[in-house]
Amino acid sequence: MASFGRKQGAAMASNLLKTLTGRSSNFRSNARSFSGVGSTEVVTSHTDKWMQDISKKSPMELINEVPPIKVEGRIAACEGDTDPALGHPIEYICLDVDEPAVCKYCGLRFVQDHHH
Repeated sequence: MASFGRKQGAAMASNLLKTLTGRSSNFRSNARSFSGVGSTEVVTSHTDKWMQDISKKSPMELINEVPPIKVEGRIAACEGDTDPALGHPIEYICLDVDEPAVCKYCGLRFVQDHHH
């Protein structure tokens, strides 16, 4: 029974992809190209979108303008934003390194504030 449901789900997804893209192709190859795993097409066009308008800064440029956040102690807890609805899952970051540690979700940088 589970294999029937899986086949039916794959067929429904394949039909949806055909409708959205106007192409008839195998579901698995379309899913890989949409996810960007096996293709650079999605990544390239997204990157090109940001590179076309040079009047606006990219998200990475904006986050790099934020100075590293000083933290007392060896562990930083990053939630991305003070408003939980705008943040990300909490990430605990070890600050035992000399260079700023970076949150894997939002790119904020943290350093240990030494009081010597």
